[in-house]
Amino acid sequence: MFFYDFVLILISIFTALNFTMKKNYLYTIALGLCLFSLKVSAQDNRPTVTGAEVLGFYPNPVNTGKIFITSKTSLDKDITIFDVLGKKVLQATINAKELSIASLSPGVYIIKIREGEATATRKLIVK
Repeated sequence: MFFYDFVLILISIFTALNFTMKKNYLYTIALGLCLFSLKVSAQDNRPTVTGAEVLGFYPNPVNTGKIFITSKTSLDKDITIFDVLGKKVLQATINAKELSIASLSPGVYIIKIREGEATATRKLIVK
């Protein structure tokens, strides 16, 4: 909000001094700065830990037909795998570390691992 107040102060100063720039340009620039500051401040509230440091899997690329999920806790893990078109091709809930993906044909997939509040989304390559 500080940036927004700063822009309003600049607008009033330029208007008071009869700045030679056309008002339309001034208002366009001010609006752009306000929208940029709102975008930046909206991103500040994002959580920094989404599970990327906690959840993972190996090997990648996969040759064996199974992957191993790495985690710092032992909660149930919801695994969803999508193809490159966004179609859900596999969904499973596991408590172990091993997941069979033998049913997947070779290609590139997106894997989403969810454990409690932590979520990790990664690219999965099946050979």
